[in-house]
Amino acid sequence: MTIFKETLDEEYLTLAETKEILADIEADRAEDEEREMRYELARAIEHVNRFALLDPDEAQEFVDKLQDLEKVDEATAYKIANLRPLDRDELRAIYAQERYTLDGDELDAILDVVKQYA
Repeated sequence: MTIFKETLDEEYLTLAETKEILADIEADRAEDEEREMRYELARAIEHVNRFALLDPDEAQEFVDKLQDLEKVDEATAYKIANLRPLDRDELRAIYAQERYTLDGDELDAILDVVKQYA
């Protein structure tokens, strides 16, 4: 017997938004002493606490500014906002799977936006 799971909804999140959601889950679990936090949940909470440096509104503004640029789609904007690349090589790694490459000016424009929020 195989159990299939169906994706009902998909939404991109910044680390700051994820941190907020996981904080609510952590608070709910803390209220119920019988429910232990699973290892994966504890690691996810630890990860967002370490790497989420912006508040959710600021992170969303960051994503919006990235999407205003020409070759930054929604998924890539969220990747850049979450990873905050510091140089061209790190940014190229994000674009490595795309069918196009960015020239130096386009990379610099994206990095200028990233520097505003770093």
